[in-house]
Amino acid sequence: MAGDVAATGASGSRAWGVGLLRRSLEGMCRNIRPLHNFEPHATSDEVHAAALQFVRKVSGTTKPSQANREAFDRAVEEVAHATHHLLEALVTNAPPKDREVEAAKRKARSADRYAASA
Repeated sequence: MAGDVAATGASGSRAWGVGLLRRSLEGMCRNIRPLHNFEPHATSDEVHAAALQFVRKVSGTTKPSQANREAFDRAVEEVAHATHHLLEALVTNAPPKDREVEAAKRKARSADRYAASA
């Protein structure tokens, strides 16, 4: 991939795409939280919220037009359905994570991120 960036130059659309891919691989969208390996398990509301955020990100809109509403809602339901199946199929030997501890970690990362930008 690094060769692709050098070959197209900093302003090339392919270089921009590689940079975007690299950033997306480094970390997930901050609004979509991991749902696997928590006790108690992720609720349907949490899965739906993650699916909604994913579809919003992919579609580039938080509120689709009336013409796109049906496709948008169907996509959210399909992603939520697939996510339920994924979470049911995943296995791990790691102990379940604590929601409160993970929330505290997110808050600390957020504080660090905003302190660094100030």
